[in-house]
Parts: sequence; structure tokens; C-alpha cells
Amino acid sequence: MSTLADSSAKGSRVRPAGYGVLRTGPAAFLVHRRAVGMGAALLVLLAAASVLYLCVGESFVSPGNVLKVLLGGTSPDELVVEELRLPRLVVALLVGLAFGVAGALVQTVARNPLASPDVIGISQGASALTVAAMTLGVTSYSVLPYLSVAGGILAAALVYLFAWRGGLHATRFVLIGIGFAIALRSVTTLFMTKGDYLVAQQAQIWMTGSLNGRGWPEAEVLGPLLLVLVPAIAWAARAQRNVSLDDDTATALGVRLGRVRLGLVGLGVVLASVATAAAGPVDFVALLAPQIARRMTRTAQIPLVSSALMGALIVVLADLLARRLFSPTELPVGVLTAAVGAPYLIWLIIRSRTVGGSS
Repeated sequence: MSTLADSSAKGSRVRPAGYGVLRTGPAAFLVHRRAVGMGAALLVLLAAASVLYLCVGESFVSPGNVLKVLLGGTSPDELVVEELRLPRLVVALLVGLAFGVAGALVQTVARNPLASPDVIGISQGASALTVAAMTLGVTSYSVLPYLSVAGGILAAALVYLFAWRGGLHATRFVLIGIGFAIALRSVTTLFMTKGDYLVAQQAQIWMTGSLNGRGWPEAEVLGPLLLVLVPAIAWAARAQRNVSLDDDTATALGVRLGRVRLGLVGLGVVLASVATAAAGPVDFVALLAPQIARRMTRTAQIPLVSSALMGALIVVLADLLARRLFSPTELPVGVLTAAVGAPYLIWLIIRSRTVGGSS
């Protein structure tokens, strides 16, 4: 959803085409009608997908019984829904929301659809430090999320530092990020080969991006972290508009681009890192969600709300398919997202080269 706190009429128009006015007391906001409509549609789809997620499993639970349990009623399926499936669903929703917003913020700053946290090394940095800690015997979930955040921030800082040459050039940023991603994957593999066999096996499963065994402990850490970041995300939704302008225009308007970009990237790094801590590096969610959301809403900048909802929808549907596609064998959710995301990434690269070559 895109909101504009202030606007100026151009010619005889009171507001830009496609926007409506939302009034809350003395304040008035411009809202993109299509973004609001698509956000509402995504919310309905996400609710339907969540109910389906709770229905399907080793035993089928009717939608009526699922809703009865969710509303606090008694049902013979209460144990299956409330204790076995609901915790994993909550983690999937939170992970998808975080990856969706993180991808939108990083792509906005880089002005490049390829600049996803899992492509430019942020997720790999979080993974490297987390796997290193696991191989050294640190397995407490009260510690690992903070190590993931530290690893993601360190990787992002290095990419930002090496990509900065009197400014942030999008192509250089992405290429250097890809280089760091490859190097950090090698470091992660090195730690896995040096660690205990059983720990290495757990790390390998975690590295593919898996929600198997995830539940309330992960949700109780991830949920409050995301809740604390809500004010920062609200600021980012406004700051996106300034970053989307060309540098000269933004500077003329008094925008401190360096600080704003650093704030947006920092927020995206934290979101991607905490999501990685909860479920591992679920590849391509942060790449796909913002681009799909932008094409659906047709907004000038990537809509954060729609990106978040699309990320959650992708993770929920992918994990549902991962659980049931080859039942009783359960695939990691990252396998399904990679199967969809990898061809899309190749298409983006080919498209960017074609556009660049024709310009």
C-alpha cells in the first residue's frame, strides 16, 4: 500500500490519477486505490491459504473444525490444529512477512530487482555466523537469532563498503554482493565440514530453509522482534518515496540520501537476518515477493504492505506443498521456493541484459 502525506496539484488536478484521499481527523493522506485493493485481495488469499494449511496433513481437518479451534471452541481436532500445525503456520507467516519487506527495502535502495538479501550476501552472512556457532556447540534459540542478525549486518556492511565509490551504483552493488554471497557460502561449508557430524547434518537441513520442527519457541522470538520494528517499517514506507526520486531531485528537496539509504538497508538487513534465524535462508522469497507485488499494484515504488503479504503467501503455500507433494517425505520449504525463484532470477538477468543492450 502506498501512502503520501502531502501532495501538490498539477494543473487542474486535485490529486494524482489512481489516488484517493484518506482523512483521519485533521490529517489527510493520499492512498493508491489499486494498492489498497490488491492488499485487501492478498489478505483474503492469505487467510484462505492459512485455513487450507491447517486443514491438510496426515489427517484432513474440515475447514469448519479449523475455524472452531481458531475461535476458541472445542473440537476433536484441537490437538492437531492448535499444537501441531498452528505454531508452524505462525512461523511461516512471520518469516514470509519479514522476507517480503526486507526484499522490498533492499531493492528500493539498490534500484535493482536483482538486489535481494539472499542474492547479495546478507542471508549468507547470517547463515555463516549461525552455522559457525552451531558447529562450536551453540544451539540455544535464545542466542542464534542475535548471531544471525550480527552476521547479516556484518555482510551488508562489507558489501556496502566495497560497493561505495562516491555513491551507490546499483550494478556494482549487486555484483559485489553476489561475490560475497559465494564466498560466504564457502565459509559456511568449511564450518560444516569441520564440525560434528550430527550438528553438520542439522546445519545442512537448516541451510536449505526448513520449517520442519519450528513452533512457538521460534514464533515467540520472531514475533516480538517484528513488532518492535513496526514503527521503523512505517518510517520506511514514507522514506521510500524520497529514495525513489533521482539523486539531484532528492538532494534539492533536502533529503539526506546517504542516511536514508543506510537506514532502509539496515532495516532490511535486520528483517532478513531474523527471518533467516527462524527458518534458515529460504531462498528467493525476498526476490519474488516485491516484484510480484509491484506488478500487481502498478505503483511507482515497491509497496511494503503488499510485499509483506505476498512474502507470507509464498512461504505458506510453498511449505504446504513441501509437506504434502512427496508425502510421507517432507521437503524443506527452501527447495520449493528455489524451484520457482531460480528460473525467475535467470529471466531477470536475461531481461536486464536485453534492456541494457537495447538502450
